[in-house]
Amino acid sequence: MTDPENARTLGDCRRFAGEYLSEHGIEEAKTDEWILFSEITGMKRSEYYLRQHEEMDPQMRERFFELIRRRADHIPVQYLLGEAWCYGNTFTVNEHVLIPRQDTEILIAEAAKRIRSGMQILDLCTGSGCILVSLLKQKAITGTGSDISEEALKVARENLNRYHLEAELIRSDLMRDVRGFFDVIVSNPPYIPSDVIGRLDPEVRDHEPHLALDGGPDGLKFYRAIVRQARRHLKKDGWLLMEIGYDEGGDVREMLEEIGYREVEIIKDYSGLDRVAAGRAPEGCGA
Repeated sequence: MTDPENARTLGDCRRFAGEYLSEHGIEEAKTDEWILFSEITGMKRSEYYLRQHEEMDPQMRERFFELIRRRADHIPVQYLLGEAWCYGNTFTVNEHVLIPRQDTEILIAEAAKRIRSGMQILDLCTGSGCILVSLLKQKAITGTGSDISEEALKVARENLNRYHLEAELIRSDLMRDVRGFFDVIVSNPPYIPSDVIGRLDPEVRDHEPHLALDGGPDGLKFYRAIVRQARRHLKKDGWLLMEIGYDEGGDVREMLEEIGYREVEIIKDYSGLDRVAAGRAPEGCGA
């Protein structure tokens, strides 16, 4: 990254950073530049506008430009900062877990509607633990999170500790090593078709874990397994809720109904796209 001598003031450093990100194809260049600037300086916009003609501290300047260089390589801002935001909470994230997105807030909200105090919940494919933590913060419940990735479980534990919450974390390939029965099972499994991953934005394609993205040839691999396995772990009248791709609602509904789930519903997101599949346990399930 060329570092022109005249980019010394706070304002000039910001302008240079924004232009540099734009030149490197970062769509939200101005937004990302401000996020990184405010992280380094601790400034709010009101303070910045009063001080924009001051020279930037050399150490801050060096750190700021280093983050800008890395963002220009399409490393997501959340990974650069080590934090992401979901459902009003801040979560630790790294390259071992997906970055929480607004879509997942729909899943959290729908699960919360069905959860009552004293229930037991399972967050399958927990990743960062953002779903589990968000539900534990709202409800007096017992929680379990499972994931095949040991590194992801370390991040989930860190996020539980961050909010002084307790939950059991299990390393498991879906429900292979899960024991017991649950009132609610939630999951945001991998659901992107394998041949689509190469066409994703470089922030996702090159930096987020493919293990948490790749849903097999048609994107439905994990749903087929989950709807079968969940029957053995749902209590009577328990709920299964899963985040789904925008074009997968019909297929997932068919899977749930074929196995006997009741009150099956496909819930749409804020854009009117299919986002969550919900179904009550088939007759005869659970203890």
